[in-house]
Amino acid sequence: MSTSPLPLVIEDLSKFARALRESWPADPPGQAQTLGLIAKAAGYRNHQTLKAHIGAETPEPGLSDLELRRLRDALRVFDITGVMTRWPLKTSVQGLCLAAFWTALPARRDLTEKEVNAALKSGESFGDHVLIRRSLIEHNMVTREIDGSRYRRVERKPTPLERQLIKAISERKQAALREPIGGGRP
Repeated sequence: MSTSPLPLVIEDLSKFARALRESWPADPPGQAQTLGLIAKAAGYRNHQTLKAHIGAETPEPGLSDLELRRLRDALRVFDITGVMTRWPLKTSVQGLCLAAFWTALPARRDLTEKEVNAALKSGESFGDHVLIRRSLIEHNMVTREIDGSRYRRVERKPTPLERQLIKAISERKQAALREPIGGGRP
């Protein structure tokens, strides 16, 4: 068996524990079977699909250790469907996470506050799209008229780190769309 670490984020520990308890066999399982039971309780088909899913989010080489840490920290605040579940504490991670929202805004088009809010609300579940909107403006990713009547995405090339985050979030969203309703993870 592989001894490399596999980061596993469990959104609802009670649900995970219940699923694990319900599938636990009467006889003590071996290591491979235990890994499979844990993966299934987390919503994956088996241990191999868990490894494949996490491996898909492994960043390309070329990022520094600090950048890799920031990327992992940023991905932790997004759930398996690519929705931000909480605002990160670190300022550097906050700025990185904004790239996911920046891409959700249409390019070269004026937007109303209502349109911006709709785009931001669809990408977060912690209930503070206004914080994200203000942060996008503060990070010069979006411009706003003084009266708030018009918003516009600032066109720029994402950094390699931002591209990695955008790619990982996009893969999560695509995987969630492929899953049947009520199904677990791939």
